[in-house]
This record gives sequence, C-alpha cells and structure tokens, in this order.
Amino acid sequence: MPEGPPIVLMKEDLQKFAGEKVLDVKGSSITETSQIQGHVLREIKTHGKQTFLIFDKENLRIHLLMFGSYSLTENKDQEKNLRLGLEFKNGGMYFYTCNVKPVDPEYISGLDWEADVMSDDWNPAKAEKKLKVNPKIMVCDALMDQDIFAGVGNIIKNEALFRVGIHPETPVGHLPPVKLKAMIDEARNYSFDFKKWKKANVLKKNFQVYHEKKCSKCGEEIIKKETGTLKRTSFFCKNDQKLY
Repeated sequence: MPEGPPIVLMKEDLQKFAGEKVLDVKGSSITETSQIQGHVLREIKTHGKQTFLIFDKENLRIHLLMFGSYSLTENKDQEKNLRLGLEFKNGGMYFYTCNVKPVDPEYISGLDWEADVMSDDWNPAKAEKKLKVNPKIMVCDALMDQDIFAGVGNIIKNEALFRVGIHPETPVGHLPPVKLKAMIDEARNYSFDFKKWKKANVLKKNFQVYHEKKCSKCGEEIIKKETGTLKRTSFFCKNDQKLY
C-alpha cells in the first residue's frame, strides 16, 4: 500500500490539471463519477494515504489500496484495471486497481489534518496526547494507526524505529518521554526523506533496516518478525533497538 510520501508526489504530478475542465471520463467507476464531465477540477488534496479531487458539485476520494497505481498517460495494457480516467485539454490522469468513490464535503472537512505527518498542519503534541491514551499498544501498531500518524506505512514504521533505537514490540507507555517525542518526530522526518529519495529513485538504496539482511550499525543479522496485533512485518536489530 503506498504510504504518504508517494501520495504527495502523485499530487504534485497531478497538480497541473487543477483549474482545468474535464473533457472526458472513463473507467469502471464511471457510473459513480460521470457527473464530473464538463466540470472544473478545483483542487487536489491529500490526507495520509487518501487523495481527494475537488469539484464544484462532487468530490472524489481515491485510495490506491495495496496494488493501485496512476499514470499521466493511458496504459492500454491495464485497460481492464482502469477505475477512473479523467481527460483534459492537455493530458489526463488515470487510476488503476484502486478504490474511487464520491464523498461529501463534510467527510473531507472532518478529517484530522493535524494527524497527517506530511501536512503543514501536523501537530506532534496532539499525536503524543493520543498515544498516551493507550499506553499498552506496541509502538509498531501505534505508528501504523492512521488516526495518529496518517500516511505512515510499514517502511516508515521500520526505518523510523531503527533511527531512534526503539524495538517495535515496546509498549508506548514504557517509552521514556524523550524517546516518545523522538519517535513522533522521526515519523515525520523520515517521511520527508522518503519523499526526497522516492523522487530521486534512490529510496531502496537508503534503507537501513527494511528488508535488509545485516544491521548497518553493528553488522548483526536483522530480525524479521510479525509484530503487534496488526501482525505486520517488522525488521529490527536486537542490539541497536532497545525493548523498553
């Protein structure tokens, strides 16, 4: 599932169509979205792993799910997987193997924009307050909670925990205050590094722990294990990541 940084990069690619009129609509979601033909795409917003296309009379939510993708040119080989294609005077945007559905303006305005780790509205103090409500939750699950860290996925989780030296099975309530704050800050810091490296096509070259065999710090074998109630795969070094 694409994490927040690639979704922001997608928005940047699509941004050139903001303010343009939709000339044609295609794809398997056309029965739900055909009303937007002839209307102007007013704005593109992202929140965590969600993308919103804002029109005057309708708003569309796009979630790429596990294997979704997009392109600025129509891929005929993926025609059967096309969920939504919007064509404008000078090009188009095409979304494949994803979820597309109309949403009310109230849904968008009701999102917690301070929880989006890549947003200018990101509020680390609010994230800390939410974490303290459930001290027994493991940090591996906490970082994946989209109500607290919108946009964080398994890559960011693993790499951020490695950077701050925290074992993924540590309960939130066991973290010293300085470590809790460091984890919260690193969730955002790594997200922006992720975006920079993804844009330069060097993300995998910069992995320190995710799908790595040896620890980049001590050289010991990286442990791969399903952790937390979510049972998502964690990669960690038992020497350099402390279990509190």
